[in-house]
Amino acid sequence: MKKQIPNLLTLSRIIVIPALVASFYIEGPVSNWLGFTLFALAGITDFFDGYLARSMNVASRLGRFLDPIADKLLVAAALMMMVAFGRISGLAVLPAVIIMCREILVSGLREHLAELKVPLPVTVLAKWKTTAQILAIGFLLVGEASPDLIPSILIGDVLLWVAGLVTVQTGYIYLRTGLKHLD
Repeated sequence: MKKQIPNLLTLSRIIVIPALVASFYIEGPVSNWLGFTLFALAGITDFFDGYLARSMNVASRLGRFLDPIADKLLVAAALMMMVAFGRISGLAVLPAVIIMCREILVSGLREHLAELKVPLPVTVLAKWKTTAQILAIGFLLVGEASPDLIPSILIGDVLLWVAGLVTVQTGYIYLRTGLKHLD
């Protein structure tokens, strides 16, 4: 049973996506806070699934496969819903598009390189990108429902741009590394 806990945590991030999407259709600030709560809880599972898999020595191929997919699906769903509902608009849509395009590019690259048995390890810069991205999404999910003292939309927009810029850089690094192995 303990061997399944990390994978169940990973799957929970995928399972929470319909609830996250549904939260956008609720009226009022409860929509923002519910979306934020679901996203934050999913983010916590992202930490614990890997931590538990390593600490209990139960890492699995299924977990290594599902973890990045769960992350990308959750981020993509949150970004798309915020664009659809105007929580991300104007020029702020650009880093959201960049983030989504980079994720698809790197996923395809990883898949191709895996066939060649060439690893494409996560860089430290990519971890910073993920941190900025997650924080940006969290602030933007809260949005107008935040207390007046906290400019959530401004903070979220700035972090989204930071994540977008770092995304370009990490995407370039991965692409440059991967191109060495393409025919």
